[in-house]
Amino acid sequence: MSIAQVVATRSTCPRKYVGAVLVRNRIILSTGYNGSIRGMPHCTDVGHMMEDGHCVATIHAEANAVIQAARSGANIDGATTYVTASPCWHCFKQLANAGVVRICYGEFYRDERIFDVASKIGLELVHVPLPGVSLPKLPPQTT
Repeated sequence: MSIAQVVATRSTCPRKYVGAVLVRNRIILSTGYNGSIRGMPHCTDVGHMMEDGHCVATIHAEANAVIQAARSGANIDGATTYVTASPCWHCFKQLANAGVVRICYGEFYRDERIFDVASKIGLELVHVPLPGVSLPKLPPQTT
């Protein structure tokens, strides 16, 4: 979960910093963070594209982790996802259909439907409290 927190620091939508890590047999298969469509400007640069109280410019961390696994040819069937916030309904469905068998989430985020469906399909949901991670401070740059 600490690695997912570090990955979340790469997020380019400051409304919610989320990181995801796909793991199988203690090997990291892929990571993802919430950010803009490849080639599009980031929320941090141009602001948010808001619809119904949500920024829709970004691709969520879980979806990006699945996409990155596909781009690199990593098989994620049977994997565990560590994600700093529980998946939204759309990301949950993607993880389930991608073959993820366990989702460890740091904080609950919005959608309780995932709990009912997870129990019906045998997908394990585990709350793993977010550890207090202190990232090292880099020395000031000198010019």
